Amino acid sequence: MAKYLFVYHGGKKPESNEEIARVMDAWGKWLGSMGGDVLDGGNPVGISTTVRSDGSVVNNGGPNPASGYSLIEASSLDDAIGKAKACPILASGGSIELAEAFDM
Repeated sequence: MAKYLFVYHGGKKPESNEEIARVMDAWGKWLGSMGGDVLDGGNPVGISTTVRSDGSVVNNGGPNPASGYSLIEASSLDDAIGKAKACPILASGGSIELAEAFDM
């Protein structure tokens, strides 16, 4: 089994307490559906800072800033894609970047 980093981008932020509860429930159900394949359920993240090779620093998060991450185990990239397609962030207009994570 391989490990995949799921990097979440965008998605609509919930505005009311009821909406927050619905979103959290959806994420909990999605993560729960994967059982032991969830190696790290992750966290939301703030705006990123980029340090470039010329030493300059950009603090705007870029054109499509990350909004969170998870580390998920999957048998293949296709399996990881299948798991990602059920993620609640997609229902709110977000996207998921997948990358295999390697042990060093």
